[in-house]
Amino acid sequence: MSYLDNILFFIILSIGIGYFTINVKKIIRNIKLGKEINRFDNPSERWKNMAMIALGQSKMVKRPVSGILHIFVYVGFVIINIEVLEIMIDGLFGTHRIFSFLGGLYDVLIGSFEILALLVLVAVIVFLIRRNGIKLKRFIHSDLKGWPKSDANYILYFEVALMSLFLLMNAADYHLQLLNVGEYHRVGSFPVSQLIEPIFNGMSESLVMLFERGAWWLHICGILIFLNYLYFSKHLHILLAFPNTYFANLNPQGQFDNLESVTNEVKLMMDPNADPFAAPAPDADAVPGKFGASDVQDLNWVQLLNAYTCTECGRCTSSCPANQTGKKLSPRKIMMDTRDRLEEVGRNIDLNKGAFVDDGKALLNDYITPEELWACTSCNACVEECPVNISPLSIIMDMRRYLVMEQSAAPMSLNAMMTNIENNSAPWQYSQQDRLNWKNE
Repeated sequence: MSYLDNILFFIILSIGIGYFTINVKKIIRNIKLGKEINRFDNPSERWKNMAMIALGQSKMVKRPVSGILHIFVYVGFVIINIEVLEIMIDGLFGTHRIFSFLGGLYDVLIGSFEILALLVLVAVIVFLIRRNGIKLKRFIHSDLKGWPKSDANYILYFEVALMSLFLLMNAADYHLQLLNVGEYHRVGSFPVSQLIEPIFNGMSESLVMLFERGAWWLHICGILIFLNYLYFSKHLHILLAFPNTYFANLNPQGQFDNLESVTNEVKLMMDPNADPFAAPAPDADAVPGKFGASDVQDLNWVQLLNAYTCTECGRCTSSCPANQTGKKLSPRKIMMDTRDRLEEVGRNIDLNKGAFVDDGKALLNDYITPEELWACTSCNACVEECPVNISPLSIIMDMRRYLVMEQSAAPMSLNAMMTNIENNSAPWQYSQQDRLNWKNE
């Protein structure tokens, strides 16, 4: 490889990694738009969650067919990326298979990479058939019309192309090794690509070298394109599943947090020794806190991390009892809408040189309707089903709080219940004197 090739490779590598870094900074900036919340407690439990769920895929295998196939793709991509390190070193310094000095271990590595590449290909083909042939309900849901549906297919095509290029590159390399051409010495083990190698029989050495170099360049450039495509894709979860599972809520499902401002008011009311008039006067310049959430800036940063981590797999929606009975609520759509609005806010900040300018839009109503929010039964099925510990329910409950406490926009039946509790100390319209008559029956 000439120095010109090394320089070209360095430029391409720098552009790919540089653009990826810019987008990562945008993601971090957008997530930090959320409110502060402490998720740094109990680190041992959090590390365990990350190891079991993100690394160990423990929740994926609850649906064994898709779970096992997903493990093939996941493990394949993680381990094959060790080979990318070798390609990067070769590209920068003009070497060829720099890790071949490992001897027998190198044979094991290359052989493992090839077997995993084949398993990835098989899994991806099955995924394409499931998504576009069998058309499982959660893959043809109205949530996935347009870009989300295309995105899922694009990433599968990417994976087919990358694994095919990897095997084709190795097959051409192996053919040149058999001919002992130039720097193509006998190194590595090729259990899969050796089955492809005969296609090069009868070709000239220069043409086979062209195939090998072409596949090499397309493979590494494809990986850099794939890396930067993650920002625009649901497959960002490849990177974010690890922090998302680490910072997931450790409280028992069904336990909701209390608003601190409301808790303080209740404590003040319940304290017989408290003098409400002795409370310090609020700062006249302070912006009053909002009850609940109407836009992404009102959510906490973990909820925004959840939105970016969503895999759009639809397991949450397929298990949602409200969705199953025909209601508009789709937990997957809640997460997708939150991410879309967060991205819109991020673009607003970019256009206005780092400051958000009110655009007259909000997550509530413009993206998520009250009808969707009130359809939720708060059963936690979506939280239980999510393979990466996302909680659509927390966003739903925060937006409900805003509707009730800021807009007094609860459904009539709920308003009637709250009125009865206030007046009668019970959800039913009985006088307080008659509340306990049931015990005499």
